[in-house]
Amino acid sequence: MNINEFDYHLPQELIAQRPADKRDGSRLLAVHRDTGQIEHKHFYDVLDYLQPGDCLVLNNSKVLPARLFGVKEKTGAKVEFLLIKRISGDKWETMVKPGKRLKPGDTVVFSPDFKAEITDYGQDGTRIADFKYSGIFMERLEELGKMPLPPYIERESSEEDSKRYQTVYCREEGSVAAPTAGLHFTMELLQKAQDKGISIAYVTLHVGIGTFRPVKCQNIEEHQMHFEEYHITAENAQQINRARAAGGRIVSVGTTSARTLESAAVLKHGAYGIEEGGGSTGIFIYPGYKFKLVDALITNFHLPKSTLLMLISAFYDRERILDIYNQAVEEKYRFFSYGDAMIIL
Repeated sequence: MNINEFDYHLPQELIAQRPADKRDGSRLLAVHRDTGQIEHKHFYDVLDYLQPGDCLVLNNSKVLPARLFGVKEKTGAKVEFLLIKRISGDKWETMVKPGKRLKPGDTVVFSPDFKAEITDYGQDGTRIADFKYSGIFMERLEELGKMPLPPYIERESSEEDSKRYQTVYCREEGSVAAPTAGLHFTMELLQKAQDKGISIAYVTLHVGIGTFRPVKCQNIEEHQMHFEEYHITAENAQQINRARAAGGRIVSVGTTSARTLESAAVLKHGAYGIEEGGGSTGIFIYPGYKFKLVDALITNFHLPKSTLLMLISAFYDRERILDIYNQAVEEKYRFFSYGDAMIIL
């Protein structure tokens, strides 16, 4: 398939620069795949589309304050780090700006007792940085780092972002981008879901920088996804399997949860289920893919020509999705990470 088949026109002013006043106050576009009907609601109405016995699956990964600003020890030149993933111990794969200035052997100083030595080159121009510090690394990162807002949010991160660019249920540290469909949920809304008889299961997929990297191939099938780490506990696997066995729908909250579920799906006794465990996934879902576990999907509005738009086009229908996106533009929905949501049933 050609990359241009996943393009649409998005006015710049519809790219949300800040979160909605209330998490569940965002707008919600509901899509019924069986009839083609769409409805315009608010996110606090989302439970109207869920039934007792359904299982909400949420990604509980926590966003690291992964942007660090320092200076090169020898020259005092300003340097920006974006931590991508931990390699081992205190070694991290890191994006650096400006990249040409940093070579193996160079040291970057972020504070008198928090430094990083460049030890090697990584993939796609990244660097491997070995951190030297006093105290506990994650506590120091919280102290010195900033939220890694996406490049289309054209402002510096603020104190507000440290709370609003995290889901209320985040737990496992490791992402450099938020699983944004989950940003709309409040603890009160999750409690109402449970009160309605909807079970809640958590998976962990640490979102990598690849989520922002564009598809550069004209033929999308040539695109290579970056690998991301995921994990599913026995308790959560059992919760998902119980709901499925009882005839409930598996409702994925976000494309990261969907990719985790589809990566971990196993065929047993003629039906798909899920097993505990984890690993790395580079699954690329685009039209033609047959979903194994996901029955419904809650998601935000995604970038033109992105792998995320391809995933939801696989879940429903490419032409219908693009038509719905054009209607969302006409209705002035807010797009991307801090934008509005849709549910595809």
